[in-house]
Amino acid sequence: METLTIGAFAKACRLSPKALRLYDELELLRPARVDPDTGYRYYAAGQLERARLVAWLRRLGMPLASIREVCELQERDPAAAAAEIRAYWARVEAETAVRRDLAAFLVGHLSAPLREDTAMLELRYAARSDRGRTRPANQDAAYAGRRLLAVADGYGPRGEGASGAAVRALAALDGADVPDGGVLGLLEDAVRDASRAVREAAGGGEAGTTLTAMLWTGSALALAHIGDSRAYVLRDGGLFRITHDHTLVQSLLDEGRLTPQEAESHPQRFLLLKALSGDADPLPDLRLHEARPGDRYLLCSDGLSVTVPDDRVRRLLMEAASPDDAVRALTDAANEAGGPDNVSCVVADVVGRAAI
Repeated sequence: METLTIGAFAKACRLSPKALRLYDELELLRPARVDPDTGYRYYAAGQLERARLVAWLRRLGMPLASIREVCELQERDPAAAAAEIRAYWARVEAETAVRRDLAAFLVGHLSAPLREDTAMLELRYAARSDRGRTRPANQDAAYAGRRLLAVADGYGPRGEGASGAAVRALAALDGADVPDGGVLGLLEDAVRDASRAVREAAGGGEAGTTLTAMLWTGSALALAHIGDSRAYVLRDGGLFRITHDHTLVQSLLDEGRLTPQEAESHPQRFLLLKALSGDADPLPDLRLHEARPGDRYLLCSDGLSVTVPDDRVRRLLMEAASPDDAVRALTDAANEAGGPDNVSCVVADVVGRAAI
């Protein structure tokens, strides 16, 4: 078997000898032979492909544990290894988008802490929750206030208690003034409180809830999101989703394993990958969304998003004269489509104070 010294192998695969020694210790890339007297490492020429793959994945920033998994998959099923890399990069892009939004917000906030066009803005809001046509009980909860907007969709035998507990835990934020700086940390702490409240409401049983909440600072909305409830903004006639579903089907869509058409009928399309269950510290998506005068925000449970197409949601939001009219029109549309699930909606308009 042809072997290369660690120096020659390092040069060929563009990994440093120090990195090769580390990967040996981690059993990620073991040498073909180690001299029993000197401890010097020798590598087979056939190991170059794996070494180069490791080098490329490290340049991507992939953690070593994930690299080991990809390398093992590559030996058995290259297509599965490619899918794993695709899934990792989709997560990186999602996390980068959150950091990009935060950076943009902070630049704007520090450059002009009190801009004239946002200094006199407030929310005008309404919330509505409906049992639907087929469910025996309503396990949704919806809240709209001066600062806080929230929708939760409970599941399990005590789902109604779980969703209500989560929303009540966040409601304490509604009465306080919220500074722009630190608002995401404040919201993250509140979500942890909500998770503990869900655990207490479950009483040791299997129950949990999704949670989508937005906290108004006076110029921006801080978002906390976990599960498959959603948040949208209607801006300049276009409807834009600003949350990402934490579901199995959404992950398969992100990885390119499903088409949108296939996702609509997938047998596990309602399987959640993340929710508030009280079992562990929640990992919600957190981001800041800069508000503009004229924006109309919608938070809803999947009883709306699964039942009513986005284009009709957009039309109903555009046609409604007020948030109260909007939540009624949206819940009525879900029930007219069969009402297969509980449906909850919160609508909030960003307006000047003189308009209220």
